[in-house]
Amino acid sequence: MKVVASHRMKVFWPLYIMAIPGVIFLIIFKFIPLAGSVIAFQNYSVFKGFLDSPWVGFKNFETLFQYPDFIRVFSNTLVLGFLRIVIVFPIPVLLALMINEIRKSALKKGIQTALYVPHFLSWVIVSGIVFDMFSVSGLFNIVIGWFHHDPTLVMQESSYFRIVYVLSAIWKDAGWGTVVYMAAISSIDPQLYESAMIDGASRFKQIRHITFPLLLPTVLVLLLLEIGNFLDLGFDQVFNLQTPMTYSVSDILDTYVFRTGIQQGQYSFATAVGLFQSLIGFILVFTFNKLSKKVSDGGLW
Repeated sequence: MKVVASHRMKVFWPLYIMAIPGVIFLIIFKFIPLAGSVIAFQNYSVFKGFLDSPWVGFKNFETLFQYPDFIRVFSNTLVLGFLRIVIVFPIPVLLALMINEIRKSALKKGIQTALYVPHFLSWVIVSGIVFDMFSVSGLFNIVIGWFHHDPTLVMQESSYFRIVYVLSAIWKDAGWGTVVYMAAISSIDPQLYESAMIDGASRFKQIRHITFPLLLPTVLVLLLLEIGNFLDLGFDQVFNLQTPMTYSVSDILDTYVFRTGIQQGQYSFATAVGLFQSLIGFILVFTFNKLSKKVSDGGLW
């Protein structure tokens, strides 16, 4: 095995050199900071550092679980994570399949570009657009006014928050999510489609029996990565879309940690919540990786 590995390094040495910056980035910004996770078990002080701060064991975790609104915050996180997996995640797959069926190159590139653009906007800008759209004088209330409905303050009502959360996530990131799927589709052997056409398969049957089955391994890998971030919903989106009137459904672990941990300087508590999220993510990834191996004989490892 060592001989094979050394031979591959000699043959593909340019690729290994190209990978060095990425490896250095992972070591500096991902692996080395893991040492700071010990402050989750300390009463961390910025003046004493994590070497001299007193140890408190699982006190920070107990504080989290004993928080009066922990059940509400945790359930909100689970619900939004479930909506992101079930509704938001499949959209890029469907878009990639639809874009792939466009035969005119100019139209295809134009649609792809239009779908990509929102990804490069920050959530501050996107949330501003959303608030303007759903304001009293915004597009939404103008349209419902045509049907003689009274104006609705959508962003101030908790019943609308999850709908807005899902729609804004789809609008911003669905187009960008098609990049990997389009690359996977482009690698499919064209002879498979030619054989299917000779056998009389329609475009729908070609998608059903060729494109989607060959795209499924890529979908499962990205699904596993998404599941790993199940409790990490993206602080930027929720924080910029929520209002005090929607806290009952929009307050998640990330926003809770920001208010009680970061703003109040409780860094040990914030780290404990982060470890809790990471542990749940690891369990979910490990579990679904086992299931994906049984379903499609694939997985991350």
